[in-house]
Amino acid sequence: MSPSVFVHEAAEAEINEAADFYDIKSPGLGSAFIDEIDHAIRHIIKFPDATPVVAAQVRKKVLLRFPYSMLYSVSSDEIRVLAVAHQKRRPFYWHGRR
Repeated sequence: MSPSVFVHEAAEAEINEAADFYDIKSPGLGSAFIDEIDHAIRHIIKFPDATPVVAAQVRKKVLLRFPYSMLYSVSSDEIRVLAVAHQKRRPFYWHGRR
């Protein structure tokens, strides 16, 4: 049985803002970003402990095509996406999200 996936509302906003930015930059690129997010989530569901721990119980999955990382925590029945952070901006700004 796969764990449920919860995306923090701030992470959802980060995803949407990045997708909008990429669509303005090049039509269709925002959809490619969303596809990459979906791919990362599927990978995390299959291999939740495969990425490095960066803080307490928070892990970081680096996206393949875009300069973003997905920060998430894992419990026995749930994966919580806490942030989708640009790799060159404000490290650890997401601390405190649950």
